[in-house]
Amino acid sequence: MRRKVANPLALAVLAHLVMGPMHPYELGKQLKETGKDRNIKYNRGSLYMVVEQLRKAGFIVEHETVKDTQRPERTVYALTDAGRDEMYDWMRQLVSDPQHEYPQFGVALSLIAVLSPTEAVELLRDRVGALAKEISETRSLIGKAGDDGVEWVFLVEEEYRISLLDAELRFVTGLISSFEGTDYRRSWEQHFGREP
Repeated sequence: MRRKVANPLALAVLAHLVMGPMHPYELGKQLKETGKDRNIKYNRGSLYMVVEQLRKAGFIVEHETVKDTQRPERTVYALTDAGRDEMYDWMRQLVSDPQHEYPQFGVALSLIAVLSPTEAVELLRDRVGALAKEISETRSLIGKAGDDGVEWVFLVEEEYRISLLDAELRFVTGLISSFEGTDYRRSWEQHFGREP
């Protein structure tokens, strides 16, 4: 299904507006405070651009304009019925329907044969170290959030991240063994010549 506004940041905006009308700055602050910025890349400009796209699509409306002495005038946005319907439809699709994604590591793997076995092993070992570090940091983040009383459902995307990282770590470790095998080295040299 083709969506009027397909940016994942738009879905996050709609989901946060379910809780009530907000100013884009407040939305951005909540995304950061809840760690959603680890899964949804954005900056201030892209956030305001998505808010405007959602407004034009009829998914949100200007709720009120707030003026206080400390800050410039701020527009607060609210979810429309169409926006609520769009958000729930989009969420149901994302949760139930697996989509093929194109991660950059998949691209690298599809072309990795051009690297010498020695270099491939060195680079994959670097990746193992980076993956182990990210797994450790994510587990620490989950532990701290749990200690702070954050409900598990608000950390589920981090648990998913750990599952993917663990699977990738196992895969890369096995791949290193394959690259270190003498049969592969011999085959690589037949196709590409001797290693530098």
